[in-house]
Amino acid sequence: MSEKENGSHEDTCHLEKLATEVRPYEIDPEKEKKLVRKIDLHLIPILCLLLLCAFVDRINIGNARIQGLEADLGMAGSDYNIALFTFFMTYILFEVPCNMLLKRTRPSVILSCIVGGCGIVTIGQGVTHSFSGLVVCRVLIGFLEAGFVPGCVYLISMYYKRHELQWRINLFYAASILAGAFSGLLAYAIANMSGIAGYSGWRWIFILEGIATFFIAIFAYFVTPDWPQTAKFLSEEERAMVLARLAEDTPDATMNHWNKSTAKRVFGDLKIWLGALMYLGIVTTTYSTSFFTPTILTQLGWTSLRAQVMSIPIYIAATVVTLTVAVLSDRFKHRFGFIILGCLTTTIGYAILLATPYVPVEARYFALYLITCGCWLTQPITVVWLSNNLGGHYKRGVGAAIQLSIGNCSGIVASNIFLPAQAPRYLLGYGMGLGFVWLCVFAACAFNFWIRMENKIRDAGGRDDRLNLSETERSNLGDDHPSFRFTG
Repeated sequence: MSEKENGSHEDTCHLEKLATEVRPYEIDPEKEKKLVRKIDLHLIPILCLLLLCAFVDRINIGNARIQGLEADLGMAGSDYNIALFTFFMTYILFEVPCNMLLKRTRPSVILSCIVGGCGIVTIGQGVTHSFSGLVVCRVLIGFLEAGFVPGCVYLISMYYKRHELQWRINLFYAASILAGAFSGLLAYAIANMSGIAGYSGWRWIFILEGIATFFIAIFAYFVTPDWPQTAKFLSEEERAMVLARLAEDTPDATMNHWNKSTAKRVFGDLKIWLGALMYLGIVTTTYSTSFFTPTILTQLGWTSLRAQVMSIPIYIAATVVTLTVAVLSDRFKHRFGFIILGCLTTTIGYAILLATPYVPVEARYFALYLITCGCWLTQPITVVWLSNNLGGHYKRGVGAAIQLSIGNCSGIVASNIFLPAQAPRYLLGYGMGLGFVWLCVFAACAFNFWIRMENKIRDAGGRDDRLNLSETERSNLGDDHPSFRFTG
């Protein structure tokens, strides 16, 4: 490990210890507002741009499909579904290890390398001449993207207080929603290049989007912030203020050392597993809409080009809803009710699609709005809600990776429930999607019940026995510290 990387690891591991030391720091409200705005400008836009690129490279296969991908590569039956779920094999397996690797290096290095690698492999998808070549590319993209989203979420959470997070995380996720609209718009424009240099339109979709991703990743290497302790855009005073804010937000909730006791507290935390079930439940629908919306739209009787265009307003509406709810969620300092609202909205959309033979085309198109808005409203809130209720460096980082890793198993489900033989009704796809939405509902209810019960126990002094532990163990409790209070 280089001296620079070792220094980065050391700074990261001791971030909370430093935060503890600067608690007496007096925070000027006006300076704090300026600091938060400065962080917003330097951190969120570049991460949003990188996510936009990564997500477009992940889902543009749906746009390529209706432009002739399957015919040119000799794909038949469930080959398209296979190409989708092979991405998730490596994506799921490497999510936790990649997020742990992030702590040992600079975010600017690993995040830009991930996205740059995705761009190169996406170009490869555009020049492959076989189904097996496409599958290999999908596996590689899954491997490369594994640590990206949990790494970004974790990096954002190290700069903001708990009830500042929802707006920033939703802004971040809005990039992936807009990726659906952007991908459709680009596919509509690029499809007209069919025949240039002897390449079909679907090949140009992969090639041009891959090239753009690669050059954006090079730019990102130079502008992506590292950890607060070493961020070049912050002055020494501003770094101290960031650390003081974090310490003030979650006093005593530190977890700087990884040992057997730490592992037990992390992997034995019911909240993390309930958070994973929430994410699993709702993201099944998110992936379904990303991969199959263009296909569903063509089966409403529209041409492939019109289907590309008609997918755009769906994602724009979802973006507006998601950002609006983010503001309300942070303002009211509440997550649970908004998760239920999103799930109920999605449920109504699925009910309409399950009744496909009995409803007009316009109603089915509106149902896609309800489903897409509902799932994207819910997804980022499940991530932030869990993060809000995890205390400590390792607890928050590993917990987020576990949630996203298990939750992304939904990609395998979503890839295999919309079967060509069931078109256009897709009873299995809509029925399974609805069932998973209610898994999210039940997990959210259990999560809410558990944190309320635990807060009551702590208010009554039921966890004060932990204060008798040794200083070393007491300073490594994370959110198990008796002073930590969970938020709904």
